[in-house]
Amino acid sequence: MQITILGNVTIEARGQSHPVRAAKVRTMLAVLALNPGTVISHDELCDELWADASLGNARNALQAHATRLRRILEASAPERPGARVLRSVHSGYVLDVPADTVDGNRFLTLAGQGAAALRASPAPAAVLLQRGLDLWRGPALLDAGDGMRCRAASALFDERRLTCWEDLVTARLAMGDEREVIPELRRLVGRYPLHERFCEQLMVALYRSGRQGEAMELFHRMRLRLTTDLGLEPGRALQRRYAEILNHDPCLALTA
Repeated sequence: MQITILGNVTIEARGQSHPVRAAKVRTMLAVLALNPGTVISHDELCDELWADASLGNARNALQAHATRLRRILEASAPERPGARVLRSVHSGYVLDVPADTVDGNRFLTLAGQGAAALRASPAPAAVLLQRGLDLWRGPALLDAGDGMRCRAASALFDERRLTCWEDLVTARLAMGDEREVIPELRRLVGRYPLHERFCEQLMVALYRSGRQGEAMELFHRMRLRLTTDLGLEPGRALQRRYAEILNHDPCLALTA
């Protein structure tokens, strides 16, 4: 059994994906899956499930949702006959599964391993980083509700995804894949038009591919966008990269 949160919240078992159709049950699963093996208190779960409304019998409603979720989980875990995947303890509930059962945890592990290997071994790092990014199927915790805990976790996962993309591009540039990485970088620049790091990396890839004019034009477009939308000048890193390209700095052949 696997639990997915990098996209819609679902349970995967025996090669099939099983959506959790009840919204509150799905939110409960998402909150518990963010910290498997850790007790989440009744109050924390109630705050997440009913943050926008006061519910007089919240504890009873929570127990009913837990019962429904337990049935779904145990039906999806034939490898653990008789085991309580969702356990009730005195102060709350705990999702009793290994951390790597949740795709979000596997992504964080792969992204961390890839980042650690990046400087010394860019090719193996690229494999790890790509494996982590391949786990995503949409925005994290897409249908987990609007509770504070899930929204905060979603923002953190999305930020880590951006960093993972940056690291992957850095690895591929270090491997000499600048021509191959240009289309992906154009897509990322279009999707995140104010993200200066992707712009900087695309400038390097274009320059190394003999397209200095396009790299310079890209910088000026980014600068115009920043000054028009935010009233800001490009950051120091982007300005430094522009100057290096303008002066044909030898460092551009050595570093991403």
